[in-house]
Amino acid sequence: MSEKKFSKKHEWVSLEGDIATVGITKHATELLGDIVFAEVPDAGKSLDKEGQAAVVESTKAASDVYSPISGEITEGNKAIVDDPSSINADPEGASWFFKLKIKNKGEFDSLMSKEEYEKFCKENPN
Repeated sequence: MSEKKFSKKHEWVSLEGDIATVGITKHATELLGDIVFAEVPDAGKSLDKEGQAAVVESTKAASDVYSPISGEITEGNKAIVDDPSSINADPEGASWFFKLKIKNKGEFDSLMSKEEYEKFCKENPN
């Protein structure tokens, strides 16, 4: 089973072997409201930690999605491009944004646990 970690920019990452799956958190979808557009990166694109990776737009705002870890994109989730509202329904499951082959496992290890992330959200509600 993979472990899930969280960033201060409201992304989640789960790691299986050297492939990380990245999406936005339920908290992020609650802040955004109804999501109406999503753009995901293409396979082969290299990303640096905290580099802009994708875009999500809601009825309230547009927001960049950042990569919490460095790596090379192996897959973008085209299903959320076709049906952006699915992100609201299952943000931390089937509605992931992209998968990447990680460069540095230490970057994953430095992200927050679920408990640390929940505490962060309570202390930083916006």
